[in-house]
Amino acid sequence: MKTKLTVNNKPVSVQFSPTDRLLDVLRNNGFSEVKEGCRDGECGACVVLLNGKLVNSCQVLAASAMDATVTTVKGLEKDKAAPIQEAFVDAGAVQCGFCTPGMVLATYALLQENPAPDTRQIQQALDGNLCRCTGYVKIIEAVQLAAERTNSHE
Repeated sequence: MKTKLTVNNKPVSVQFSPTDRLLDVLRNNGFSEVKEGCRDGECGACVVLLNGKLVNSCQVLAASAMDATVTTVKGLEKDKAAPIQEAFVDAGAVQCGFCTPGMVLATYALLQENPAPDTRQIQQALDGNLCRCTGYVKIIEAVQLAAERTNSHE
């Protein structure tokens, strides 16, 4: 099969088999920032924005994403992503870095919907994103810090 995707605001022509997942197509076309973790949609390492919605790309058949718009962590708007990325660093929420792209994308999606989330809303938004290094306290603090910084820029 062959289709066009818009990935990070650039058109990309891709070929794939009917059973390929969006994750495979992205990684096979150089988008290594989309990580493969569990293959079951449980860890959040592979999340992307698909037509603006946060999805686990390991759970999406590539054929269902034909002509779609995909945004990886590298395709986020710089002015909106930078405060999130800086907050993760400043809060010490980045250790090995494997989960970070998914955490940043989940935070971005949350703050687009809710610019001032409380702790429970942050926990719900990050549910499905696993981190084996930090214990989540610093990640939640990073999201709170990102929300503060994002709101202070508007």
